[in-house]
Amino acid sequence: MPFIPHTEEETAAMLAAIGVDRIEDLFDEIPSALRTRTPPEVPEALSEMEVGNLLNARARQDGQPLCFLGAGAYDHHIPAAVWEIATRGEFYTAYTPYQAEASQGTLQLLYEFQSMMTALTGLEVSNASLYDGASALAEAVLMAVRANRAVRARRVLMPKTLHPRYRETVRTLVHPQQIELVEIDFDLQGGHTPLEALAPWKDQPITALILPQPNFFGVLEEVDVLTDWAHEKKALVIGVVNPISLALLKPPGDWGKKGADIACGEAQPLGMPLASGGPYAGFLCCRQALVRQLPGRIVGRTLDLEGNPGFTLTLQAREQHIRRSKATSNICTNQGLLVTAATIYLALLGAEGLERVARVCHANTRRLGELLCEIDGIAPRFNRPIFHEQVLRLPAPAGEILRALAAHGILGGYDLSADYPELGSALLICATERRTEAEMQTYAAKLARVIAARTQARCPVEPKY
Repeated sequence: MPFIPHTEEETAAMLAAIGVDRIEDLFDEIPSALRTRTPPEVPEALSEMEVGNLLNARARQDGQPLCFLGAGAYDHHIPAAVWEIATRGEFYTAYTPYQAEASQGTLQLLYEFQSMMTALTGLEVSNASLYDGASALAEAVLMAVRANRAVRARRVLMPKTLHPRYRETVRTLVHPQQIELVEIDFDLQGGHTPLEALAPWKDQPITALILPQPNFFGVLEEVDVLTDWAHEKKALVIGVVNPISLALLKPPGDWGKKGADIACGEAQPLGMPLASGGPYAGFLCCRQALVRQLPGRIVGRTLDLEGNPGFTLTLQAREQHIRRSKATSNICTNQGLLVTAATIYLALLGAEGLERVARVCHANTRRLGELLCEIDGIAPRFNRPIFHEQVLRLPAPAGEILRALAAHGILGGYDLSADYPELGSALLICATERRTEAEMQTYAAKLARVIAARTQARCPVEPKY
């Protein structure tokens, strides 16, 4: 919606009604020594063409590197229609739909988002989004502690195969509430959390178990076995999932004999561009029995007195709506615009389209891994099935190799050395549906050249006399 300023006649009429001659008279309480008409650091005004040229030049400084980096934010194709619709005035400027009769379009869209997320996760209830995937997991942990009245230990098991930034965020948000987070080691050969790793807690009370699927390494966890182990101990299971993967993998609601109790994750793969770290949107779903502990808001569908369908906010357990002491959360921001894009993206692709995206992502990642492993010194780090991402062992420090690749316009992956030093020189790679065979061949050729050049630099040929 364009911004239309007031005309000079309208401004004069308003000033006359107030009883002042100039707009500056409205600020006469500010001492003149503190007032300046033009801040010195603000440059002279530019024309529209000049501003466009300036911004384009700055954008070009970032370049357009080939992206083989995942680690929680993915370079997926976004159909043009997604943001053409999402940025229409009725969506782009819509605020919280407190007044249902004036917000039916926004409410219906949020209801559709909830319906899609329950279909993907196999659970019965979804809220209308959260701030991001990491804070959604923190909310899931708080929710599990509130809901699990059978266990009062306030102890949550958190595998090290979970995204490192998610672990940091959860720790930051739940630590002040005296919740014990126990990190569980992973198998160095498989890159997964084996059942044996939970043995020390066999006879200890556990409130909840977090299960990423796929995990941060792209490895598939044994979710059925781990879910049943947790339920036997009366613990709740929190699934952390990639929504694209749910087009192919078993949904959390079907894990084990009873299914996970809560599922959450990051909705960025669903039509949200890579934009220097966000903004993104988190999703959170659960079983019907836990709905009263679900943070955020829920949109419901009903019928009016004439039998016409309508939408309204049916659950608002935020501190903005009820007493702070009774609220489930006070940080569960609803990312309305991003959810709008995600809903449009899912509606455009449908179930078949989403499955195609997932299959191509998986095929491309496998193909990229095969190409890179043809290079001497590179091999898969783990021996278990993967989805969408893979960890490779490198013959040189990953950081050095990534810097060299960046000079060639390639974002080669994520260096795991800082978060997982036990893996040695290891690189997490990803290839979405956007990557072509030619681009993957280019990456492999550049990587081979970088490794060869580094080897020659370290082992120079001795001169012959």
